[in-house]
Amino acid sequence: MPLPGARSSSTDRAEDRLLDVSVACAARDGVHVVELKVKDGSTIEDVIRISGILARCPEVDLRTASVGIYNRERPLSHRVRQGDRVEIYRPLMADPREARRRRAARER
Repeated sequence: MPLPGARSSSTDRAEDRLLDVSVACAARDGVHVVELKVKDGSTIEDVIRISGILARCPEVDLRTASVGIYNRERPLSHRVRQGDRVEIYRPLMADPREARRRRAARER
């Protein structure tokens, strides 16, 4: 029998639960990964801002950056789930097909 005033885990409010998530950003000086706990219902944007990763990667502009979860692009308003890895994607420096053509031409 539960104690008076005690809540069971099934009656916990969603916003009271914490989720384990990580945020990854590939910067010029290497890959930065931050692991943190956030409230259930947090969005990708919330997680990125809470993580402090924007201070480590000042070149990232969330207004224009592509973001996603496990290599699947998602909007900043997407809600994260337990175990998600939020990723901030950099724009490509070169077209991968063109880079391969140049390498192949050099090897000939």
